[in-house]
Amino acid sequence: MDAFQDFLSRAEAVLARLEPMLPPPRREPDWSAWAFRWHRQGLAGWLEAVHEPHTVAADKLANVDAQREQLLANTRQFVAGLPANNALLTGARGTGKSSLVKSLLPLFGKQGLRLIEIDREYLADLPQLVELLAGRPERFILYCDDLSFEQGDAGYKALKSALDGGLARRCDNLLVYATSNRRHLLPEAMSENREGWLKDGEIHPGEAIEEKVSLSDRFGLWLSFYPFDQEAYLAAVKSWLAHFGFKYGAKAERAALQWSLTRGSRSGRVAWQFACHWAGSEGLAKGAAKGKSKN
Repeated sequence: MDAFQDFLSRAEAVLARLEPMLPPPRREPDWSAWAFRWHRQGLAGWLEAVHEPHTVAADKLANVDAQREQLLANTRQFVAGLPANNALLTGARGTGKSSLVKSLLPLFGKQGLRLIEIDREYLADLPQLVELLAGRPERFILYCDDLSFEQGDAGYKALKSALDGGLARRCDNLLVYATSNRRHLLPEAMSENREGWLKDGEIHPGEAIEEKVSLSDRFGLWLSFYPFDQEAYLAAVKSWLAHFGFKYGAKAERAALQWSLTRGSRSGRVAWQFACHWAGSEGLAKGAAKGKSKN
């Protein structure tokens, strides 16, 4: 009897250690949501509904007019059930790549557009996700933010197959929109520009380069984003200050330029961060002034 009790205690201890590694019970996604996040635990993955997604008004984004029009046109085709391209948004940091993708939900959500965010390390689950979405009436955009790969990443080939369909037919109600600071999504070495250079036993390094660029080539729509000049940066500052209900004047302009110098860059993100700082500090100052006047 003591041996049996000891066995039960040990079994309970083992189960307690295994339980955190097990996925939750399989449940149907809440399809009423407009946004989702792909989660994985152990060997299973599932879609978690995001009922209050972070969205941005498209007209609030400065210096991206051409990119916005191209992405909206492509998404409009997709939502209408017409042919459309996977999109790769690349370029300087903080210039509105991710915000532009997030701005699509308020514009097309009522027409059936849904956004699914997936992390790079879960891209190997794409066949499972595609199977889940196939046949659904909604139109899904798989959103991969800040996408890049290192050599040997399992998600690299999974994404290539999802973009072109592999042997199976491409899922008609799914597009991939990815943002990255790298055009080709993989690190590139200077030695790769010398096709006749023998490196790490590679007899045909030129073919290795072709393999690296083959993923980005599968995105039919390339949108490039560039660093802001001073005029574009100040225009973004003015827009975000108006968003918070503050006027743009000489004082705010000087402070915004000083802010960009401390950050070492000008971008829409830096403009947003300055506007948050300015609106908060000015709001406190006004509150303090009102308190003094009452006393």
